[in-house]
Amino acid sequence: MRVVVVGAGPAGMAAARTAADAGAEVTMVDSEPAAGGQYLRGRARFEHAGVTHLENAEAWLVEGDTLHLRGPARLSFDSLVIATGAYDRPLPFPGWDGPGVITAGAAQALAKQGVTLAERVVVAGTGPFLLPVATELQALGATLVGVYEASSPTRWLREAKAVAANRHKIAELARYRKVLRHLETRTAVVAKHGDRVTVAKLDDRWRPVSHRTVHADLVCIGYGFLPRTDLVPDAGRTDDFLDVDELQRTSVENVYAAGEVTGIGGADLAEAEGVVAGAAAAHREPPRSALEAVRRGRLFAAALHRAHAVQPGWKTWLAPDTTVCRCEKVRFQDIADAATMRELKLTSRVALGRCQGRLCARNAAELTGVPFDGQRRVIAVPIPLGELAALPEEK
Repeated sequence: MRVVVVGAGPAGMAAARTAADAGAEVTMVDSEPAAGGQYLRGRARFEHAGVTHLENAEAWLVEGDTLHLRGPARLSFDSLVIATGAYDRPLPFPGWDGPGVITAGAAQALAKQGVTLAERVVVAGTGPFLLPVATELQALGATLVGVYEASSPTRWLREAKAVAANRHKIAELARYRKVLRHLETRTAVVAKHGDRVTVAKLDDRWRPVSHRTVHADLVCIGYGFLPRTDLVPDAGRTDDFLDVDELQRTSVENVYAAGEVTGIGGADLAEAEGVVAGAAAAHREPPRSALEAVRRGRLFAAALHRAHAVQPGWKTWLAPDTTVCRCEKVRFQDIADAATMRELKLTSRVALGRCQGRLCARNAAELTGVPFDGQRRVIAVPIPLGELAALPEEK
C-alpha cells in the first residue's frame, strides 16, 4: 500500500505517521527544507522510520495515480493525502503595495527567525491569527501601535455551541494578554503613506464611519486564509475549500485532504484531520478520539468563518488608482467589466503575473462581481518549459 502525503505541516505529519503505523509505504513531500509547515516553521524535527521525507520537493501535477514533482520526478500512489495548507489573504487599500506593508503570515515567519522589520508596528485584519503575530513581534521588542480587528466580538455570542465544544480555545487567550490591551475591534487600516497610517472605525459591513491617523513603520495585514488546492482542481469544494466526508475523502477517487485545505480551524484540528486521513488512506479505521476531535474542531472552524467573514464594505476603502494586482500593476480603475474570471484576466491582466492570482484573484472577483471559481489550473505551480520538455514521452 503506497501512500503519498503532500505537505509537512501538522496535518501532513500526522497523516504520514498514522499511515506508516498502519503498515503503508509512506512518502511525505514538502517544498520546504524542513518539516513543520507554516505553523512550526522547520521546528518539528520530524522522524519516523516508516516515512520517506522528501524535502525541497515541489509537486506540480496529479495525473491519475501519479504525482509529478519538479526535477522532474514521479511518485506513484495508491492513496494521496493533500495537506498543503493555506496562505494569507490581504485586502488592498491605498498604499498597500508600497514599502512597510506585509502579510501577517510573512511577519510571523520572520519573527520565528528572530527578525522584525520595524520598531513601530500595526497588525490589522480579522481573526485570531492576529494575536500570535502581534505577540511574537512584541516579544522581539517591536512597539505595537495597534492591533486592529475589523469584525465585532459580539458575533461570537451567536456561537455558544462551538465555544462550549472548544473551551480550551478560551484558555489560549490568556497567553495573549499583553497584546489584548492594544486590540481595537471594528477597526481597520484603510490607507498608508510613508509612516502615516489611516485607521478607520467600521460599521457592521466594514464601511468606514470615522478616520484617524497613527504613525507606524510597518503594517502587517491578514484577512483570513485561502487554501492551496491547486493540485486537485477538479475536486468538489465550497468557497474554494475542499469538501471531504467523515474519512477526509475528497470527490476524487483515492485522494484525501486534511488541514487548512478543508477549512481554517487551527493546528489541533489540522492534526486530528491528518490522523483520520492517514488511517483512511491506509485502509484502516481511524481512531475514535481523532474523529471526535475533528467533529469538535469543525464546529469551531465553522464559527470562525462566520464570526470573521470578510464584509463587502472593504471595497469602499479603495481609490481609483489603488493597485489591485501587484504583479501586473493593475489598478482599481483599470479593471474592466467581465462576465467570467477568464474574461476578467484577459481584459485586465489581473491574476496573470508571478503569483498566478493567489493574492489578487479573489479580491478582483469581489470588486467586479465576477464569480470566483478558485484557482483551477492544470499545472499547480509555475515551472520552466525545460522541465516539461524533459518529461518522458508517452508510448
